[in-house]
Amino acid sequence: MIKIDIKKVYDEQKKYANKEITVAGWVRSVRNSKNFGFIDLNDGTCFNGIQIVFEADKINNYDEVASLLAGSSVCVSGILVLTPEAKQPFELKATKVKILNATDEIYPLQKKHHSVEFLRDIAYLRPRTRLFNAVFRVRSVAAYAIHKYFQDNGYLYVHTPLITTTDCEGSDQMFKITTLNMDNIPKTKDNKCDFKEDLFNKKAYITGSGQLHGEAFALAFSKIYTFGPTFRTENSNTKTHANEFWMIEPEIAFCDLDGLMDIEEEMLKSVVQYVLTNCPVEIEFLDKFVQNGLKEKLEKLINSNFTRIDHKDVITILKNSGVKWEFEPEYGGDIAKEHEKYITKYFGGPVFIKNWPKDIKAYYMKVNEDNETVAAVDLEVPEAGELMGGSQREEDYAKILKRCDEMKVNKEPIDWFLNLRRFGSCEHSGFGMGFERLVMYLTGVDNIRDSIPFPRTPGSCQF
Repeated sequence: MIKIDIKKVYDEQKKYANKEITVAGWVRSVRNSKNFGFIDLNDGTCFNGIQIVFEADKINNYDEVASLLAGSSVCVSGILVLTPEAKQPFELKATKVKILNATDEIYPLQKKHHSVEFLRDIAYLRPRTRLFNAVFRVRSVAAYAIHKYFQDNGYLYVHTPLITTTDCEGSDQMFKITTLNMDNIPKTKDNKCDFKEDLFNKKAYITGSGQLHGEAFALAFSKIYTFGPTFRTENSNTKTHANEFWMIEPEIAFCDLDGLMDIEEEMLKSVVQYVLTNCPVEIEFLDKFVQNGLKEKLEKLINSNFTRIDHKDVITILKNSGVKWEFEPEYGGDIAKEHEKYITKYFGGPVFIKNWPKDIKAYYMKVNEDNETVAAVDLEVPEAGELMGGSQREEDYAKILKRCDEMKVNKEPIDWFLNLRRFGSCEHSGFGMGFERLVMYLTGVDNIRDSIPFPRTPGSCQF
């Protein structure tokens, strides 16, 4: 008999009612009452499992089945019986239980509460827990929702390189790669590393952003997006930083800062709505056990009008708040996490903070007419803080050269990027969103290590 996904049983339960079907999965728990017992079985195709009823006079290996431990894999054939009056909508009355692999007593996931810290140490098993089953299903659905939004709106999906010789984040934050023998490094006459002996004949890095290459495609296709892994060497042990993470980076030609904020808001609302619609069981579970009020928070975001306010006005609000800040807000400075949370609470919803001081922002951002700020924007969301960061890009060749000189940016490695301003340049904008930050917001987990399957953080590169 052909195995059926448990999700399909949920979707088409009336079709399979009172018929013999076969399912396979992993045992979450077994309850034994001498002559009959129950198995909570899950195959990962949906959040909920299926209850298996097995009886001593119906199967020939009752004692073996009754002694199964959590984590064991089995294949079960039986009659599906609808039970609308019970806690579960149906149960499978087993006629055959084939034990595929029985776990032993050292299986780490017992039927008790496990801390997320403990589960990080067994990251290869944590997807089997209900918590991470929910988190990673939401992650998967959110990834699809992102692609769906951009594809439905005419964006080209671009695969920008992971190996690069240029990057908008600066080489000090990038992982270096080489084929040179580290035990016998070739040297030049002035005793420096001779990169001509390396595979690419020059210094190469693992990318920290696909933006620069994305801009090249935006100036050919008008609307593009990248969605892939990025890497940073930042030695930060906070709950929101990782050294390997995923980024979504759209670039849009003929688009100014206001148009960019329109797109950011529309995209975020679209993704959140899609997750709420397609992961109702997971969201209910996470609302109950991870972050009370999660569902309400997400629904409120969808129905919110996103505030738009200049950086200088935010600083004024913070300075007049009467709050004793750990980090005092300054007009020419950055905004701390405590400031982000305050400002979203102040406005009662998401806030676009725009027109930032030019001295703390990147060379490629468009300088405003005041010559003090750039057309940059950060999106702050309630509880989580910054979720997206973007800007209108400088499209004038002479002006971007001037900014490079002011900020002491080496123009040689990015000459091709600068040349985009010479060959059919136009007004264009883009933003970046860390995917794990979004997953944290959607699931309520408060540590980035719990939003990515196998986290890479300082001092931790397991599995």
